Amino acid sequence: MQIPFHKTHTTEVELNAAIEAIKSGWLTMGPKTVEFENRFKEYIGSSEAVSMNSATAALHLALKAIGLKRGDEVIVPTNTFVATAEVVTYFDAIPVLCDIEVDTHNMDVSKIEALITDKTKAIIPVHFAGQPCDMDEIYEIAEKYDLHIIEDAAHAIPSSYKGVKIGNLEKSDITCFSFYATKTLSTGEGGMATTNNPDYAKSMKINRLHGISRDAWDRYTTKGAWYYEIVDNGNKYNTTDINAALGLVQLKKQDELREKRASIASRYDEAFKDDKNIIRPFVKEGRTTSWHLYVIKIDHRDEVIEKLKEIGVGCSVHFIPIHKHPYYKDKYGYKNENYPIANRVFEKSLSLPIYPDMSDEEVDYVIKKVKKVLHSV
Repeated sequence: MQIPFHKTHTTEVELNAAIEAIKSGWLTMGPKTVEFENRFKEYIGSSEAVSMNSATAALHLALKAIGLKRGDEVIVPTNTFVATAEVVTYFDAIPVLCDIEVDTHNMDVSKIEALITDKTKAIIPVHFAGQPCDMDEIYEIAEKYDLHIIEDAAHAIPSSYKGVKIGNLEKSDITCFSFYATKTLSTGEGGMATTNNPDYAKSMKINRLHGISRDAWDRYTTKGAWYYEIVDNGNKYNTTDINAALGLVQLKKQDELREKRASIASRYDEAFKDDKNIIRPFVKEGRTTSWHLYVIKIDHRDEVIEKLKEIGVGCSVHFIPIHKHPYYKDKYGYKNENYPIANRVFEKSLSLPIYPDMSDEEVDYVIKKVKKVLHSV
C-alpha cells in the first residue's frame, strides 16, 4: 500500500466549477473572485476579505497596509515556513525570531517582550498546524507597546480561538490565509486577507493589482470605463476566477472536511496514547484546530522517515526553523543557541498523513507501520 503525505480533496464538483469559470470568459479576476471574497468573509465573520494569489502576497500587502518601513522590526516565530520572515525583508525591515513552546510549537509568548525594541512595529503569530496561538497574551503585549498584529493563518481554516473564528479576532489588524495545494482549502495557488478595517482592505485591494485605483475587471464590464490611475507602487498579486471557482466549492465543505481530519487525529491519538516512543500533538483549552497537520515527536526522526518511505508511508517535517537556513543565518546573525526549544522540536518532529480522503484502511496502515518502525530503530 502507498500512502502519500497529502492528497488534495477534489471532486467532479470542483472540476465542473473550474470548467464553468473558463466557459464564462473570465479567466482572470472577475465576478467569481468577488463572490468568493463575499462568501469567505461571511464564513469567517469579518467585514472585509481580499483575495490574492498566495498567502505570501497577503502577508506582504498586510505589512504594507500597516505602514512597515525600512529598518522596522517584526517579531515572528522561528518555527514557520520561510514566507513569514521573507515578507518582512521585502521592506528592508528585520525579522526578529522568537523561540516556540515545546507542546504546541507556537510562538512562546513569554519570550516576546524581551525581543521588543523601539524599532518593533508588529508581531506575526503563526497558528502552527491550525492551533491558535495565545492571542490574549499577545494582544496584551501589543497594546502595551503599541504594536500591530498580523496573523499568519496559513494552517488555520477553520480554526477558532475561544469561540471566535480565526480571521475575525477583534484585536488583530489583518489575518492571512493560504489556499496552496496542500492546505485545508485549496485553489492550487491562492490566499486571502481578512480584516475589519476598511482602510487596510482598500490598501490591499489597490496594491494587489499594480496600484490601480479601481479593480481592473470593472473596466471591462458595462459599468466600467477605460480610464484608471496608478495611486500607489503596487504588485501583481490578484487571483483568478478559475481559482475563485474552486475556492467557492471548497469553502462550502470546510466544516465537513475539518471533521474528517479531526476523526483521523482522534484515531491517531487513541492508537498512540500508551506508546512511550511517541509524543502526540497537544491542543490547549479554548482552541479549535483545523488539524491541517498531525505532528508527533519521536527519536531517530530521520531514520524513521526513510524506513516509512520504504514501506509506502509518506511523511514530512514542519518546519526547518528560519534561524537554520543559511541565507537568514548569515544575513541577520541568528545564533542557534538562542532557540533551544525550536531546535529540539525540529530534531524530533514528524508530520503524518492527515487528509480528508484517507480511508480507515489507510489510517490503520499508517498506525501499524509507524509503531513497527519506531520499535525497530
